[in-house]
Amino acid sequence: MNAPYDGDRAQGTGGPAPYQGTAPGTPLPGQVPAPAPAPDHDPYVQDAYGYDPYRSQDLSAQDPVAEVLYDRSAHPPPPPGTYQEPGPLYAAPQAPAYAPDPRVWAQTPPPEPDGPSRHLPYGDHATTTQFVGVDSLVTKAADQEPRPDAFAHLYRDQEAAPRTPAEDAPVAAPAPSKPAGRASSLLKSSALMAAGTIVSRITGFLRTLVIAGAIGVSTLNDTYQVANTLPTMIYVLVGGGALNAVFIPQLVRAMKNDEDGGEAYANRLLTLVVVLLAGVTTICVLAAPLFISMMSQKIASDPQRLEVAVAFAQYCLPTMFFMGVHVVLGQILNARGRFGAMMWTPVLNNIVVIATFGAFIWAFGGFTTSGITEGTVTADGVRLLGIGTLLGLTVQALAMLPYLRDAGFKPRLRFDWKGHGLGKAAKLAKWTFFFVLANQIGLVVVTQLATWAGEVADKQGHHGTGITAYNYALLLWQMPQAIITVSVMTAVLPRISRSAHDGDAAAVRDDISYGLRTSAVAIVPCAFAFLALGVPMATLLYAGAGDGAQNIGFVLMAFGLGLIPYSVQYVVLRGFYAYEDTRTPFYNTVIVAAVNAAVSAAAFVVLPARWAVVGMAAAYGLGYTVGVGVAWRRLRTRLGGDLDGAHVMRTYARLVGACVPAAAVAGAAAYLVTQWLGSGVAGSVVSLVTGGVALAAAFLIAAKRMRIEELNAMIGMVRGRMGR
Repeated sequence: MNAPYDGDRAQGTGGPAPYQGTAPGTPLPGQVPAPAPAPDHDPYVQDAYGYDPYRSQDLSAQDPVAEVLYDRSAHPPPPPGTYQEPGPLYAAPQAPAYAPDPRVWAQTPPPEPDGPSRHLPYGDHATTTQFVGVDSLVTKAADQEPRPDAFAHLYRDQEAAPRTPAEDAPVAAPAPSKPAGRASSLLKSSALMAAGTIVSRITGFLRTLVIAGAIGVSTLNDTYQVANTLPTMIYVLVGGGALNAVFIPQLVRAMKNDEDGGEAYANRLLTLVVVLLAGVTTICVLAAPLFISMMSQKIASDPQRLEVAVAFAQYCLPTMFFMGVHVVLGQILNARGRFGAMMWTPVLNNIVVIATFGAFIWAFGGFTTSGITEGTVTADGVRLLGIGTLLGLTVQALAMLPYLRDAGFKPRLRFDWKGHGLGKAAKLAKWTFFFVLANQIGLVVVTQLATWAGEVADKQGHHGTGITAYNYALLLWQMPQAIITVSVMTAVLPRISRSAHDGDAAAVRDDISYGLRTSAVAIVPCAFAFLALGVPMATLLYAGAGDGAQNIGFVLMAFGLGLIPYSVQYVVLRGFYAYEDTRTPFYNTVIVAAVNAAVSAAAFVVLPARWAVVGMAAAYGLGYTVGVGVAWRRLRTRLGGDLDGAHVMRTYARLVGACVPAAAVAGAAAYLVTQWLGSGVAGSVVSLVTGGVALAAAFLIAAKRMRIEELNAMIGMVRGRMGR
């Protein structure tokens, strides 16, 4: 039996009926009407109103998992005005103002309303929300050109008005909209910067290998390291830290607010840096002997070493001028959306230096054959190395000019500094200056002690135990931090800053916890890898430096576990920077520098000269351990007494628990292979590969049993990428 028609059903349930005379039971005029009987229950309408068409817009009814996985970039919500505003549930719907016209093939869309009516989750605003989805970032579905409709010509006769032959000509399809264009551009810029950073690190590491192969890792290299470190220290102290922390944000603000796009402000800043660094460079070159004495009293007490060190310094100190120019030009390009130049031009510097020391090896022979020292190096050799070092920074700075010209920026000298915000920016830089000063004082103390211990140990026959071993091990030790932690926090820091600006302490806490736990998955195993395999790493990489490579390995082992607090300190300090607090990081840096200097001095006094620098490397990690404790308590107080400490500590405890047996197995395997094959290149390769495989296998087995969720998520992500 067919179901009754809705109209009949509505009439049967009390709906209006057409007039057909006087129905039975109709009251006569003047008669009081009897109460209407209750309508009979109709089984056909029991669920007629059970479905709520507006429940899909109720935030409490949405599935959070489906909401996260829904790709709004590839499938955006309907435009504003699509949703009808809620009305009475049983009222008849209003007739649409723009009803479909069957005579027209392509309907004219309704006009947009005056205000946004799009219903978005989580309180997002329709006029400011931009949807970024997986399709545009990964599958590139938004980049695919739409396929032409092969049947469009069949419906032209149904159009409202006839078209002229000119209108029938094919028209190029408009470019598809890319709602994730800004995010895609940011992703490409981040990838370009990350690639430049990695290549720069790799070539910089190759530079240290060539330098070690040319002049060894003993006292001559210590002398070169002291002279080459001076310009960086002075530049950062005079203006480098303030330039990045204060003046660059002012430059970005000027580009946004000034009528000329900030070009005048950029030229004033460039002129100020050029004038300031030119004067400072001239003074420092004249005072090179004084600076060498300040950095190493042991070098200054030896006339022969002092002469070589001063000659190196007079060539190296002018590089600070080109450092400043390179940074200013690079930040001007960054503010204009050109990120690649600043990250890739340091590669040119590394290539020039590698070529310079390669020419030195070709002319004078490698260190293993020449055994060159301060007493045997010639003036021509010193001049070759000094000019090559200066030329590298010069090429790095001048390589920025073509990029500036391509960006439409014309460098000009402008001396109208007064009244344009430069003085105010200089006042804001005071805490940055103190921050850098504390770091540099600690570095000076370590350099003084390390060069002293290195010379004493070198006379005892232990090469590679001075400041060169310290710097080379530090460079290798910092690579996981630069590649992993910095990459993670670069993505998280904008979210932390926005949450801090909105006063959402819970979101800041969650993002810092995420940064700590995500970076720990790779940082903690790397720290134990340095501890277990530091010696074969150094003997393989610095094989051209002779027997000093093994001592570099001991220093690298001492640095090893300090990588964990070093990484944690970096993440925690981002929380203070998000609140625009630079004073607390300064105080924290003072504590780290003081502990590092004090423990390094104790290691210099207590330990033999051969092991003094090893103790200083351990002091570096100890200083950051104390600094993390202080910074953690202060940030926890800042965030209302909660920093997700239990979750973070549980993750780190499980990772350390998985790494301890893995490091023990790897160290034992590497030691046995070294005893069997020796510490040459072949033995180092086999021991490093054997120990690395043992460490990775043992760690993964232990971590799987401990169910470390962050590691499982990372492995799943890698498997998903490889399966694509």
